Amino acid sequence: MKILMVLTSHDKLGDSGQKTGFWAEEFAAPYYTFIDAGAEVTLASPKGGKPPIDPNSQQQDAQTPATERLDKDDDAQQALANTCKLSEVCADDFDAVFYPGGHGPLWDLTNSQDSIKLIERFWEQGKPVSAVCHAPAVLLNVKTATGDSIVRGRTVTGFSNSEEAGVGLKDVVPFLLEDELKEKGGDYQRGDDWQAYAVQDGLLITGQNPASSEQTAERLLAVLRSMS
Repeated sequence: MKILMVLTSHDKLGDSGQKTGFWAEEFAAPYYTFIDAGAEVTLASPKGGKPPIDPNSQQQDAQTPATERLDKDDDAQQALANTCKLSEVCADDFDAVFYPGGHGPLWDLTNSQDSIKLIERFWEQGKPVSAVCHAPAVLLNVKTATGDSIVRGRTVTGFSNSEEAGVGLKDVVPFLLEDELKEKGGDYQRGDDWQAYAVQDGLLITGQNPASSEQTAERLLAVLRSMS
């Protein structure tokens, strides 16, 4: 199994003066879920090189066994320091794509033509597409071969309005993901705030929040195994 993980390169939280990036748990838990299952994982980001980590995801209360493992894993740190440029990766070389969240993707990956074209290519090839927390934002401008939004009529989830309010960023983010997924015709579903919740609609797999990252990755693996 060859899995592409696409991380944000954006590090500014709007005009707040605060830093953002990808959320450590949302990378670490899926990364090890894939690695431990024997998958070959390639990392990419819009700018290539080392993507920014949201500093809040490195606070003590955000640590998990996966993030602690990541901190001590020289190979993973080396891979993170040298991500491929998104413009240089090709869907043909992979079996699936996974997008970790954090607030960063709202600003760069949502409108990235490289990302949009990449996801459309995975979809055309009948390969699973997966994203967690804020990263389902990468789906908002993706279209199917018929010109419809990829989320139209499909069950999806992502960071909820109430969770965004809970972290005090409703007025900082460029849009509210829950609202936008509904606007694009998605059948938005959610669990309780901060609890693990992931949904699958065919080859589209999404998770609601950081707690959902491992479950989302496991669902992606299950799809890949069923296809092999």
